[in-house]
Amino acid sequence: MHQKVTFAVNRYQIFADQGGEPGELIAFVEQKRLKFKEEVTIYTDSSKRAVLARFKARKVIDLGSGYDVTDADGRSIGLFRKDFGKSLVNSTWHLDQPGRPTVTGRERHGGIAVLRRVWNFLPIIENIPFPFRYHFDFAGENGPVFSVDKKTWLRDHYRIDIADAGIDHRLVIAQAVAVDALQAR
Repeated sequence: MHQKVTFAVNRYQIFADQGGEPGELIAFVEQKRLKFKEEVTIYTDSSKRAVLARFKARKVIDLGSGYDVTDADGRSIGLFRKDFGKSLVNSTWHLDQPGRPTVTGRERHGGIAVLRRVWNFLPIIENIPFPFRYHFDFAGENGPVFSVDKKTWLRDHYRIDIADAGIDHRLVIAQAVAVDALQAR
């Protein structure tokens, strides 16, 4: 997943893996900034003619409420929510897909999570990008489900590895975009 920041939107391109390199474009997202009630559409490509999925905040103030994820026809494919209390120290997400156990995702390195929070509160460096890479691991009761790894230092390029073939890839894409966009990464 590659992110490009523009004036009014965060733009995401999600590519299939081709031997460790970006292959075919499989999803395209433009997330408008400064919306009171977040709603994001995931398209199959940059033409934005075909919808792959959408996610929408349940409430305007979303400290822990959640986001419903639907398919192109508006049918539910799952939801995700941030665990506000646990996220004060280490960002934590819960992801639910119907018929499957809850998946929980956390920042892999607790020390980096704490350092990132301190970094965000230092006014002298407020416009300097966080210099460390961060990673999220999502696991269920049977082990790893997927991970989102930041691969570059300055640009927002992520590798999404799916370990559980039963998880809906549209739900994984929505959660990966949220890990970046909804936390102002």
